[in-house]
Amino acid sequence: MSVPHPLNQAVIAQALHDLRNGQLRRCKAMGFGDRELDALKHPELVSMLVNATVSWCSVKVNREVLQRLLRQVEDVEQEIATVDRMLRLGASTEMVSKFYGLTHQEVALRRDILGLPKRKGRHPVLSEAQDTDLWAHWKPAVDQRGIALDDDVAMLNLTLDLAETLALPASVIWATIRSWIDQGLA
Repeated sequence: MSVPHPLNQAVIAQALHDLRNGQLRRCKAMGFGDRELDALKHPELVSMLVNATVSWCSVKVNREVLQRLLRQVEDVEQEIATVDRMLRLGASTEMVSKFYGLTHQEVALRRDILGLPKRKGRHPVLSEAQDTDLWAHWKPAVDQRGIALDDDVAMLNLTLDLAETLALPASVIWATIRSWIDQGLA
């Protein structure tokens, strides 16, 4: 007993679905011409195509699109890793929202997923000694990395690095740095 080719079945199913939903362009993009599309209007011809034991279609990988999709996946993975790092280092919900557009509920859910405690209130203000220590680390790093003061993404990365180094909440470091920049101290 001969077995129908599964690729044929999948292509016909997709084409019929697209035709029913008025997606003629998609059918044409799959390689169907007007004559073949007319044939799909006749059940006996559809049955013959579906049950064919030889493949009458082929799959072609669009490498450019595939690479673009894979880069998107990598970008999303990087974004998730950065958001997780921000939250672990004490970034505020507002910071995460500003950089990644997450809502307060999404940030709270992410905190739950990471097993982080629920935050209540604001982080404390830096002591004078902590402020001085932060400046002593921040200013040389800005100069060494050549970070423009209006480059928020580079400044965020530096903030996270400093949060790890100084064991201070990222939100406090960010607020302090923004204050220095706004006051023209940097």
